[in-house]
Amino acid sequence: MTDTTDRQLAAQYEAYPYPARDPRDEAKRLIVGSPSHLREVDHWIFGGRRPASRPLNALMAGGGSGDGTIMLAQQMASLGRPGRVTWLDRSAQARKVAAARAAVRGLENVAFEEGSILELPRSGLGPFDYVDCCGVLHHLPDPAEGLAALVGVLAPGGGIGLMVYAPHGRTGVYMMQDALRMLTPPGEDPAARVDVARRVWKQAPETAWLRRNPWIDDHIRGGDAGLYDLLLNPRDVAFTVPQLARLVAGAGLRIACLVEPARYDPDLWLTDPKLRARTAGMDPVARAALAEALCGNMGIHIAYCVREGDPVAAPPWEDEATIPVLREMDGAKLAQGLQGGVLPVSWDGLRAMLPMPPLAAALLRRIDGRTSWAEITDALVAAGASAEQVARDRAALVATMERMNRLLVAARD
Repeated sequence: MTDTTDRQLAAQYEAYPYPARDPRDEAKRLIVGSPSHLREVDHWIFGGRRPASRPLNALMAGGGSGDGTIMLAQQMASLGRPGRVTWLDRSAQARKVAAARAAVRGLENVAFEEGSILELPRSGLGPFDYVDCCGVLHHLPDPAEGLAALVGVLAPGGGIGLMVYAPHGRTGVYMMQDALRMLTPPGEDPAARVDVARRVWKQAPETAWLRRNPWIDDHIRGGDAGLYDLLLNPRDVAFTVPQLARLVAGAGLRIACLVEPARYDPDLWLTDPKLRARTAGMDPVARAALAEALCGNMGIHIAYCVREGDPVAAPPWEDEATIPVLREMDGAKLAQGLQGGVLPVSWDGLRAMLPMPPLAAALLRRIDGRTSWAEITDALVAAGASAEQVARDRAALVATMERMNRLLVAARD
């Protein structure tokens, strides 16, 4: 399905591949995030039960300039994980950037395909164990059609990682988009539109809501590509949690995780017992929607989804052979940062103090992605703790840090 707006969108990403990336920077750093971090896929999609030796066939649907593709492919290569990541996008310019980034890293587990995700049912590609669709559905003429196309190439037992815009945290964006459409319609030359947008932003009054939104800065830090994608995009639809849940359910999927889960818990902010009595009767989607409305700072929603009929792949936290892994964190440094039995965390201006069990520091120092719970427990018992206390504190640590998307189960054979 294409229309005039869709053609304008295609022209945008040829002129300004998004996000703006310089392949030479690959020698300096690896950009990581969600969805599609390999540790998250192992945990939230497969519950740590899919063998690490089993090849993972992944699709980056709307791969853009390659952030998700490069991240997942590099993580697979670094961990010696077999499989392939297929980049799919209709932007030839974005492909050049993504391919150059892969070449700098010497990645040989990436394949490149040009095309639209709406053509997937007829492409001959797939099936894929994991599908990423980050920042794409909200630009399509029909997001439901796009999601259905992704589900159509999903292998049995597989899952999908989604990112869509959320309305409350993008306060000011759509007002500025309205103003710019009046001054520079989508049919004008992209470079001319960027020039107009830069001039408008310089003179936008202090009362403009976008100036008061500190969590949105792509128009400031993202170069011309970031500004265009945020403020000049010809089609941009945001989803509340209930709207996302309905979209997902309509495709025969269910949400396995909203990242990070703790952000979607209204009880983290509502400590009044009378209020908690009311939240206790809410289903998960309603609770998440309440947190979204209360906090007002969620500009995106990231969700890992699986087929509705698939069994819940609960991570085997109680299995002594389970290997816990910290996502992008050093356990020893994290242990040093604990303050009086609590862990300070912040999310886009919101700060929370999460309680930690007495053995949290000792546990964190021993979590390295290679050591099993049994080995960690034996070491703590040898140091003087009781097995009962270790089990109790281990469970408490998991309860706190899993919902932060920081303590996950490693895949193992």
